[in-house]
Amino acid sequence: MKKILFACLLTTTPFIFYSCGPMEITVSDRPSPPVYVRPVSPGPGYIWIEGDWIVRDGHYHWREGHWVRNRNRVWIGGSWESRNNGWYWRRGHWR
Repeated sequence: MKKILFACLLTTTPFIFYSCGPMEITVSDRPSPPVYVRPVSPGPGYIWIEGDWIVRDGHYHWREGHWVRNRNRVWIGGSWESRNNGWYWRRGHWR
């Protein structure tokens, strides 16, 4: 049993570290968000989460917004922040 557990751990560890790529990158110019139509709310008690930028393969990619059930918390949308060497996307979060 220990050998099987060790073999599983040995084969999954590289995938875990590969998925731990950079979560933030800085760009020289802020990209413009694409224009799209917000779909109709699925029902009462839902709030709209604006689209945001995610890092994939060392680049920012746009992820469209979506409806979620209100969790009795406040959604703080993402925003671009200026840094000395460019722009960084601060992702949205629940407060």
